Amino acid sequence: MIYADIIIDISSDKLDRSFQYCVPAHLEQEIKLGMVVSIPFGNSNQLRKGYVTGLSQEAKVDPSILKEIAGCCSAEETTESRLIALAAWMKENYGSTMIQALKTVLPIKEKIRAKEKRYLSLSISEEKAAEILAQLEKTRFKARTRLLRELLQEKRLDYTTASRELGVAASVVKKLEEQGILHIEYDEVQRNSLNTGDIQKEEPLPLTTEQESAVQCILEEWKSAKPRPVLLEGVTGSGKTQVYMKLIEETLNRGEQAIVLIPEIALTYQTVRRFYARFGEKVSVINSRQSQGERYDQFKRARKGEVQVMVGPRSALFTPFSRLGLIVIDEEHEPSYKSENSPRYHARETAVKRAELEHARVVLGSATPSLEAYSRAVSDEYVLVKLKARYGERPMPKVSIVDLREELKAGNRSILSRELWGGIERRLESREQIMLFLNRRGYAGFVSCRSCGHVMKCPHCDISLSEHNNGRLICHYCGYETKKPQVCPECGSPYIGGFKAGTQQIEKVVQDTFPGVRTLRMDFDTTRNKGSYEKILASFAAHEADVLIGTQMIVKGHDFPDVTLVGVIAADLSLNADDYRCGERTFQLLCQAVGRCGRGKKPGEAVIQTYHPDHYSIQAAAVQDYEAFYEEEMSYRELMDYPPAAHMMAVLGSCPEEELLIQAMHYLQLYINRIYKKKDLHVIGPAYASVGKVKDIYRQVIYLKHEDYGTLVRIRDQMEKYIEINSGFRKIYIQFDFS
Repeated sequence: MIYADIIIDISSDKLDRSFQYCVPAHLEQEIKLGMVVSIPFGNSNQLRKGYVTGLSQEAKVDPSILKEIAGCCSAEETTESRLIALAAWMKENYGSTMIQALKTVLPIKEKIRAKEKRYLSLSISEEKAAEILAQLEKTRFKARTRLLRELLQEKRLDYTTASRELGVAASVVKKLEEQGILHIEYDEVQRNSLNTGDIQKEEPLPLTTEQESAVQCILEEWKSAKPRPVLLEGVTGSGKTQVYMKLIEETLNRGEQAIVLIPEIALTYQTVRRFYARFGEKVSVINSRQSQGERYDQFKRARKGEVQVMVGPRSALFTPFSRLGLIVIDEEHEPSYKSENSPRYHARETAVKRAELEHARVVLGSATPSLEAYSRAVSDEYVLVKLKARYGERPMPKVSIVDLREELKAGNRSILSRELWGGIERRLESREQIMLFLNRRGYAGFVSCRSCGHVMKCPHCDISLSEHNNGRLICHYCGYETKKPQVCPECGSPYIGGFKAGTQQIEKVVQDTFPGVRTLRMDFDTTRNKGSYEKILASFAAHEADVLIGTQMIVKGHDFPDVTLVGVIAADLSLNADDYRCGERTFQLLCQAVGRCGRGKKPGEAVIQTYHPDHYSIQAAAVQDYEAFYEEEMSYRELMDYPPAAHMMAVLGSCPEEELLIQAMHYLQLYINRIYKKKDLHVIGPAYASVGKVKDIYRQVIYLKHEDYGTLVRIRDQMEKYIEINSGFRKIYIQFDFS
């Protein structure tokens, strides 16, 4: 006998568990993980739809009390079935409940009412209607007369128009409907936040020899029985999007569908316009700024086959396409592809798994690939394809590195270096555009010296210490703590502290320094409202501003031909983050920032301001040398056992009671040491998370590092069982995060 674990309804938290059913003999060969089945449920044995999340030959309770599966749902459910199988894989690999995984891959399960438009039409012949109209004109029923006269002229009348312009009440419509004179028709209206009215159909640009070679190389890999994921490494401005479009065209010609993932909502505006100009109505978009109704309608269109290309952030990965042929992940190195909620999945690995389940292909693209993706390309797990030249043979921007220590010695205390100040002045005179980038978001906690550039770091983890309000500096990896110094321990300078400038301050400095300059600011504060991204970017593209000032969102993927100068205000903000990836993040951000200029006919220039001009990530970014950066960074990762040289799992605990959390995390550390005694596992912590308290909830973390991913998964499985059987953990929320 085979038994199936089935989840009944993922929209109800009360049913947040699986129920076991017997599989009847005639379904034993047919039943599979992820299948949608019909089952009797509850005392009334009402037939409900359920999802098979597990199969076994052992009953959890007395087999005689288990009910049987009534049947399997039709073949139309295969798309949903594959997504459910993907959810089971996510649960196993990333650590979450099955219900959390299902809610992630099947995001639109709640009942959302379809948006409808009503129309009025005659139910009788025009001759008969004319006779009734003649009779009504002799009566006092003026509203009925107006409505019937209009229907004889228009044949089909918008209900809202009839109500507003003709002054017809609902009771009048109802009376004529009851008399069989008219009837109401309902048309479903698609909610779509994509404004395509001004987008003209465009013929594709001719591919360069290098682009054509890249396409042929990828298509050749696709011919193999089991095509590997492709990593397309192309310098900024090399035309990776044109390669994506050619591959999507090939996919559509095969009768298949494509998903294009982009890392930022801010990229939606330009990316979707490009794809819509090429593929027209076949393209749709989803993002987190859309209403639930808009997202529901786009997924519904995809399920019905009305859409062939879906563009969006990581949630678009779960678009219910029935003939998925290609998944493109643009800017695959971006951290936003990693989910911060359980299951803490990464879109890259999850895309590869979905492609495997659906016999689709994966293309990853970046000018600065993640170390994880590039290391797999080096080991031939991925296929590496390169674009080394900019489209149209345009030159790479000229890059200058400014040492802020020298600026301070020269008496310049402004946030604009003398070189950047001069560059802005020249661009304003020649009516060219400028972008000023401040990598502020999330990186304001480190303490450094403005005189010599020394940064306070943890002696155990080589990670920047974070400044807290109590004047203490703390390492959020191992918990090391020290007092904030009053003078620099390296040079004795009193100019030591955190970086205080924000985008508003930079905007004020620019406006004060260059009177009459037109500025736009793009950061968290200016993009809170729906449509704000599109409005700001459209304004800058239309030359309504000379300078665009912003955080990370302005340097990712945008294409403004008249931007000839990019200024990086303080490269050290990301270089000194409390994260082992800070060198990689800095290199990627600087390359992306430099790549925003010189994309048109005029050459570009970039100015990088830093206290660490000799750092390998800054030097490599200035000359766009990825290989040199990769070699240096990987040697550091191997030395410290950080990914991808090894695997790391974070055990994240949170609780409103601080003492209870400290005790629970301590017991977890002791349990880990008890179940795994070999010396090849590195356990760090417990320590407070980078933000130790959020909304009165305390947070701590334990890090585990091991060269084998499977070992960490097995430790996690044992920890989950330990947590489940110990009542002391009932108030503790535990999450597992792999990297």
